[in-house]
Amino acid sequence: MDSKSSQAVPAPQKPAPAVPPTRAHGPSSGWSHFLIPSVTDLIFAVLLISLTYGVLSRRLLGDADIGWHIRNGQQIASTYTLARTDSFSSTMAGKPWYAWEWLYDWSMGLTHTRAGLNGVVLLTALIIAFTFTLFFRMQLTRGANLPIAVLLLLLAASASTIHFLARPHVISWLLTLIWFHLLDSAETSTRLGEARKLYWLPFLMLLWVNLHGGFIMGFVLLGIYLLAAAIEHVANGDSEVRTSAGKRVKILGSVGVLCLLASLVNPYGYKLHFHVYSYLSNRFLMDHIEEFHSPNFHGVAEGCFAALVLIAIFSVAVSMRRLRQSHLLLLMFAVYSGLYASRNIPIASILITLVIAPLLSSWFDDLADRPEGSTGLRRLTSGLRSFTGRMCQMESMLRGHLVPSVVVVFSLWVCLHNGRLGSRELMHAEFDATRFPVRAVDLLTQRQVGEPVFSPDSWGGYLIYRMYPQAKVIVDDRHDFYGESFLKDYLKVIHGQPGWDKILDRWQVNWVVLPADLALSSTLKEVPRWKILHDDGVAIVFQRAGP
Repeated sequence: MDSKSSQAVPAPQKPAPAVPPTRAHGPSSGWSHFLIPSVTDLIFAVLLISLTYGVLSRRLLGDADIGWHIRNGQQIASTYTLARTDSFSSTMAGKPWYAWEWLYDWSMGLTHTRAGLNGVVLLTALIIAFTFTLFFRMQLTRGANLPIAVLLLLLAASASTIHFLARPHVISWLLTLIWFHLLDSAETSTRLGEARKLYWLPFLMLLWVNLHGGFIMGFVLLGIYLLAAAIEHVANGDSEVRTSAGKRVKILGSVGVLCLLASLVNPYGYKLHFHVYSYLSNRFLMDHIEEFHSPNFHGVAEGCFAALVLIAIFSVAVSMRRLRQSHLLLLMFAVYSGLYASRNIPIASILITLVIAPLLSSWFDDLADRPEGSTGLRRLTSGLRSFTGRMCQMESMLRGHLVPSVVVVFSLWVCLHNGRLGSRELMHAEFDATRFPVRAVDLLTQRQVGEPVFSPDSWGGYLIYRMYPQAKVIVDDRHDFYGESFLKDYLKVIHGQPGWDKILDRWQVNWVVLPADLALSSTLKEVPRWKILHDDGVAIVFQRAGP
């Protein structure tokens, strides 16, 4: 491969083959193109229904930290101020707290006040469904044919189920998608208007930095496209291409500066950036927080991500000449980040798919045009290409979006009526009683326990949701807030290591709620000064019996 061809700006993606005009009785006639759902419409409707009423609805409340997000948001809404210090734990009372997701918390707090957990689940489901529907449409507009776009969507969405949770990271998925689209469109287009759209990025950053710590991803993507433009400007022998790349470097640099300034518009200013950096660079925390561990590829979601990585390798191998510098860098980053930590798999899957979908589609189209090879293979690929072209044309005609609109309106109506349609209950969002200490907390609230309660960090958010302000927790899963020193003591207690009892004494713990299968539960059963008040097979409630 010669160096000049690898650096040159590639030609636009090959359009779908032309097909004869649709007849009057086809989908474009009359009102049919407004009434018949497109594949895009069906994807949105299926995702929303599955996440709201179906098999995926319980998954959204599979993480307890939505509990403290809701309570913090309600505090913001009721006091019209942001919490600068912690009010949920007894061990960190008065310590400065960076509630960096305050805008998400506020929206979820208001949603919960109006519609309870049903509203929280529905809002999260809407965000996820819209994100993957937009993701699918982006594949098509970038040159992917319909069957390949559907296949890659299924793999990316399945890989992302690992983090289908009611947490603020789902906002980062959507913003990453929009951010990528603006950067990529500006790189491939010669129109001045596309480059000007980059100046929307600082406004997106203003929103992102107050919604989720994933705003760092925006700077990473900007850096990738800036680096690719700089390489092209320095290494390409074509003066016209070098001039164009130089202009992109200047625009991306100025946009980057504006985004950096926009990111400072948050309640904590530049201190938030240092806090995020210290959190993500803390080796102890990264080694002990489960979602930062490398993925276990025995799981279904992780297996789907592995399949995407293998498809990406194949796509690069067969389409290297079509691959832009920015896309190569993007693939390298996405694959590495997904292999580094399981929490990165959703965004990594989205970025990988957006790069490889048009490459695979172009390669598939080329198979039909190759003179070599068997006649049967050419006929098969030609027939599939013709079918794909007709499907894509039909997809572009069916844009009434009646089905998704009906599903959204229906879901909102049901949600605002306590999840009921007449006498039938359709929505009943709740924490799974087989995973969370639901009955144990029922006992504590009935006894009006007002003292701090110790539980695993993964249950702390649930206790905050159920018991605040009646009682505070000892620890929850705000690991950046509690810090390395505290969490070392916490792990010593959880694992029943020597000195665990002295740490509980120091924290003035009289109430403990533990999973029934935890090692510490067996230890406390053998200690006379701790007595069991409740044991339902999921959680055990211990009360200190003596001084």
